[in-house]
Amino acid sequence: MSESKPKLIREDGLRVDGRKPDELRPIRMEIGILKNANGSALVEYGGTKVLAAVYGPREVVPKAVQLPDRAVLRVRYHMAPFSTTEHKSPAPTRREIELSKVVREALESVVFTEQFPRASIDVFIEVIQADGGTRTAGLTAASLALADAGIPMKDLVAGVAVGKVEGVLVLDINELEDEYGEADLPVGYAAGIGEIVLLQLNGVLTVEEFKKAIELAKRGAEKVYALMKETLHKKYLSVLES
Repeated sequence: MSESKPKLIREDGLRVDGRKPDELRPIRMEIGILKNANGSALVEYGGTKVLAAVYGPREVVPKAVQLPDRAVLRVRYHMAPFSTTEHKSPAPTRREIELSKVVREALESVVFTEQFPRASIDVFIEVIQADGGTRTAGLTAASLALADAGIPMKDLVAGVAVGKVEGVLVLDINELEDEYGEADLPVGYAAGIGEIVLLQLNGVLTVEEFKKAIELAKRGAEKVYALMKETLHKKYLSVLES
């Protein structure tokens, strides 16, 4: 017998976890948590927890992949086997390979790779607990880790996903909303320069819904972006004060 679909929008208009449609989950950020990495960040969107580490700029290995005019930016997105309730192989899945490419392309649009020819910048994103929105939390964590490593960038990138649940557009979807919703729109937004650097759509939205979803994502990403800047300021203010 198939499982019945849970009620995701309550009678009072609130979502399954009690949030309003345009409300983010509680967000926590911390940087500089890995001593052996040049930059690192831990980002939590509700129950989703993602760790990112950056190594570089450093010598490219193997040298055959080095580029004469810019750094090679390499990204590995990976979900730990214990991050989900379902059994997952430690080996990279097709989805993880695809998301590694998607996040890399988003970051390449803001990182000044031309400042480090023949070098590599390696970004590792590890999802340690998954509860929806892992790629957008991973993008946020990677951007923070790059900033923590001192890698020059045009801007920070804040990630957030908008979903369509029971006909309602909702911000920052959780696992249930992702699984049973009608659409999922992950967005990476560089709020300081006003550029969308990641945009995907799983499911179907009307043209009008798509426009509203983009605006909702931008507003949500601007809040995430403000938290990112605050996190960075706190660390370096503490350095100056010590």
